[in-house]
Amino acid sequence: MKGPGFGQLVVLGLQHVIVMYTGCVTVPLVFGAAAGLDAATVAVLINADLLVAGIVTIIQGAGVGRILGVRMPVMAGAAFTAVTPMILIAGEYGLQAVYGSMLAAGLFGLLVAYPFAKAVRFFPPLVSGVVITVVGLALIGVGVNLVVGSDPEAADHAAPSRLALAAFVVIVILLVARFGRGFLAQTGVLLGVLAGTAVAVPFGLVDVSTARTADWIGVSAPFHFGAPQFPAVAVLSMCVVMLVLFAESTADLLAVAELTGRKLTTADMARGLAADGLSGVLGGAMNGFLDTVFAQNVGLVTMTKVRSRHVATIAGGMLLVLGLIPKLGALVAGLPQPVVGAAGLVMFATVATVGIGTLRTVDFDGTHNLLIVAVSIGAGMAPEVAPDLYSKLPEGVGTVLGSPVTSATLVAFGLNLAFNGTGPKGVRDTEPVDVPA
Repeated sequence: MKGPGFGQLVVLGLQHVIVMYTGCVTVPLVFGAAAGLDAATVAVLINADLLVAGIVTIIQGAGVGRILGVRMPVMAGAAFTAVTPMILIAGEYGLQAVYGSMLAAGLFGLLVAYPFAKAVRFFPPLVSGVVITVVGLALIGVGVNLVVGSDPEAADHAAPSRLALAAFVVIVILLVARFGRGFLAQTGVLLGVLAGTAVAVPFGLVDVSTARTADWIGVSAPFHFGAPQFPAVAVLSMCVVMLVLFAESTADLLAVAELTGRKLTTADMARGLAADGLSGVLGGAMNGFLDTVFAQNVGLVTMTKVRSRHVATIAGGMLLVLGLIPKLGALVAGLPQPVVGAAGLVMFATVATVGIGTLRTVDFDGTHNLLIVAVSIGAGMAPEVAPDLYSKLPEGVGTVLGSPVTSATLVAFGLNLAFNGTGPKGVRDTEPVDVPA
């Protein structure tokens, strides 16, 4: 059957970009706000984020020989999973450590991509479901803080106007989801952000001052925050995050393989995961973020039935171009925090529900799995609700355990091994990875 023409590929690629754009740029917006960065610096992060996502998406679609890229219609974008650890590292060691640890985690990812593809049984749905759930739950607090404001002494902290604006954004998202059809129903978050921003303009809540002076074309200088630093604890924490991202991407790659009728070999999976690792190297150098395969775009492949990998390649090119337009990044950085927080709140809660959905596939009858999930989520959320929980422990231990993502991952991984063992043997190099029916 004849595939889509170039014009159709461009339209389909644009559709993929629109679906993932809001989620992709929310990560630098949330991290920048939590780290106390000004609008100009956040704009730098947004452009770097889009640039790296574009490069990694092109690699996933087109492939680089037998080294990188799964060659399937998947989109790469900034991962919510890394946000909380990055915020903690920034507060403890500074931004140079954030990007140094990201760079180290990227190299680690490149090295372990193939072994992970062979040993994916160590991250079954029991573990990945717990971690994804905790990622979403931990980030809800970040979204709420954006809505109410980070300074309790500010005159507009938790002001009714901020709450009303956030509620309006959520209502728009709900209305689009309820009454929208097809592709329109998938753009609710984007439309909510646009509507909320439009309402905020008359009240002077949209900051366009940075955008006025920003260049139309440009690229952020490598290591914008200075020479990278590599605190051992920060590096360890980000390496754990990389393994979590691998588990997330594995699930999405298997889903796309099922949709496209492709049998993934261990080498195919390893190339796809290695692209995630490359995002850490590029992000660490270019002030970007760790990338993962975006699940919402997997849903778009399901809806459109378009299985051409060239769609993703073209979409990656669009992201790359967007990453070279500083004025666009500055405009996004000027969005009102209550609008970003409300959109983030919906997306973060959605991440948590995706994790719960993953846990639904776990067998709880006659097993200890319910106890494993309970203890792991409890251990992960404990430092989120009590930030000083580990304040009396040595600094390194407190930093690692203080990350909900890291704590939940370590506990779920360890308990699964203790109660369930290693599971079935891994696939051989020449065998296809099992794709769930």
